[in-house]
Amino acid sequence: MPTTPARTTLGTTGPTTSALGLGLMGMSDLYGPADEAESVATVHAALDAGVTLLDTGDFYGMGHNELLLHEALRGRDRASVEISVKFGAQRGPDGSWLGYDASPAATRTALAYSLRRLRTDYVDVYRPARLDPNVPIEETVGAIAELVKAGYVRHIGLSEVGAETLRRASAVHPISDLQIEYSLLSRSLEAEVLPAARELGIGVTAYGVLSRGLLSGHWTGDREIPATDFRGFGPRFQGDNLSHNLRLVEALRDVATAKGATVAQVAIAWVASRGDDIVPLVGARRRDRLTEALGSLDVHLTPEDLAAVEAAVPEGSAAGDRYAAAQMAHLDSEH
Repeated sequence: MPTTPARTTLGTTGPTTSALGLGLMGMSDLYGPADEAESVATVHAALDAGVTLLDTGDFYGMGHNELLLHEALRGRDRASVEISVKFGAQRGPDGSWLGYDASPAATRTALAYSLRRLRTDYVDVYRPARLDPNVPIEETVGAIAELVKAGYVRHIGLSEVGAETLRRASAVHPISDLQIEYSLLSRSLEAEVLPAARELGIGVTAYGVLSRGLLSGHWTGDREIPATDFRGFGPRFQGDNLSHNLRLVEALRDVATAKGATVAQVAIAWVASRGDDIVPLVGARRRDRLTEALGSLDVHLTPEDLAAVEAAVPEGSAAGDRYAAAQMAHLDSEH
């Protein structure tokens, strides 16, 4: 049996939660078709294994992901889980992306719909998915702070914002955690964002710890990517970039094999090793992938192991940006 995740606190003011979380996005959207029954079974398996931090977004499948989470939590003790919800991304009925709206009115409206879909009275952590370029962060955080005061939200989080935005937001209300991509292939937050978060007592919930499957050890160069899988547009999954990145994965596989672990387990363990204030979110859509991810809890990386990992996948060695150029432009964390 894999080790049960330890309990931790998100930042200095956030909720107590499991030190490994489950990201639900791929169960509804963006990674191609998913099996709904298997998705629900995977959430159940995560809960039974002691994973209590469940991350969703109201725009994942245009509400489908929240409805799926409600179904998975049916009959479970609501107080035993921590639900993190992202909002702000605007989408059309055809799934198209229409921009962001994190204005106070949109914030309150989005939460009202999320509470109804989730069939819950409160959300544990509520966060804008991106910085709205048309709305000062103080206004967005102020609106969520009112929802905290009213009891509809327990904690305020942020996602993919830079150091200065973190400081401005924290001046309005305590921020529990910053959700941001962090993996062996995505380390740009280490320069300014992570030090600022630590200075402010803000935890990090790290998504993309397997770089959307690249670091899973299961991706192959000849894999066909469905039209509904946004990885087909990702620079790291294309042409020579993909070949280069998969060579890094094979170097990491050598390290993992010597450790008696899988590539994915070492990649997740590396993120967890970056600090007690960092909680990896794994995006498992199936129980077998979840079981593998949970096995990372039993992988203890020594200083020698960490040096070998860094040698296999040196900082800055990834080929290609983590998003296409248009999406990169929306990342306050990268500016």
